[in-house]
Amino acid sequence: GESHGNSVGVVIDGLPAGFSIDEERLKDEMKRRAPGSGRNGSYDGLTTPRSEADEYEIQSGFVEGHTTGTPLCAVIKNTNTHSKDYSELKIKPRPGHADYSGFLRYGGMNDIRGGGHFSARVTAGLMFAGAVARQILKSKDIYIGAHLKSVYGIEDEAFSDESLNEEQFETMRKMRLPIIDRSKSDLMAETILKARREGDSVGGVIEAAIIGLPGGVGDPFFDSVESKLAHIIFSIPGVKGIEFGAGFNMAKMKGSEANDAFYTEDGKIKTYTNNNGGINGGITNGMPVIFSTVLKPTPSIAKEQKTVNLKEMQNTELFIRGRHDPCIAVRGVPVIEAAAAICILDILMSGGIIR
Repeated sequence: GESHGNSVGVVIDGLPAGFSIDEERLKDEMKRRAPGSGRNGSYDGLTTPRSEADEYEIQSGFVEGHTTGTPLCAVIKNTNTHSKDYSELKIKPRPGHADYSGFLRYGGMNDIRGGGHFSARVTAGLMFAGAVARQILKSKDIYIGAHLKSVYGIEDEAFSDESLNEEQFETMRKMRLPIIDRSKSDLMAETILKARREGDSVGGVIEAAIIGLPGGVGDPFFDSVESKLAHIIFSIPGVKGIEFGAGFNMAKMKGSEANDAFYTEDGKIKTYTNNNGGINGGITNGMPVIFSTVLKPTPSIAKEQKTVNLKEMQNTELFIRGRHDPCIAVRGVPVIEAAAAICILDILMSGGIIR
């Protein structure tokens, strides 16, 4: 689907037959990404004022509370669109957005309303698929959680391998700004609201963790766990970077510092550190898989910007109208979790570990 079309949605093929889906849990997951209101139902200014309930309609593949094994299709209606706000963008592309690259790719026929197919609105379907995948993974004691590692330079604590557990993930999924160091919550919120008041936006980093994943999962080279995760994560609008474990900080380390030394505990092999993010040679080593993703500042801002008039081929200015997130990383947290769940379930099913 597209941002201002009739609906967005998803078709999931290959799900096991007979899996019972907790629809209340699924609906709650959809609310985490839904635009417009905070977790308490009132608008708090931290996201777009566009209000969408993100209520889904299952079209196929689900009967009497369980999957049938045929493709599961869900549709999410678009109910609150202001398409007229985007008419000028047909000839005046937004800096930092896909308006111009889409114009080039599709010969000017791309749907410009709300960003069309390039809009973060399409991640509603990703959320549905991820919510289903997470339930299947949970049945195998595999859990995924994420938090706002930073917003415009305001840093949260990093995940600690020792403290990662389902309870921590459950606590964070109920938070409007999911962070570990709660003393940073007000500062992060004020930073986002200040950007909104100034007609601007800010970027952020999301750190995600996958626990319960056994060692030995994945493949070297093209189908490495990193390759698979990076592929789907970069499909999320606004993502501009991903790193695993210590990531780019490894450039500041020596081998003696970056290497994760092994030890045994209760018959299991673990590592003292997790600089490699739980993956070596594209294959999991049994430690938590940890990765961080950067989402750029929302390109649609309420400040005058320089652009070009594609019709007249002249330099001009653009003042963007419409309703936009001052920080897409806020609603990006559950989307990153959903994308990771889809990827990990696919890897496990492809490898015959989950049937």
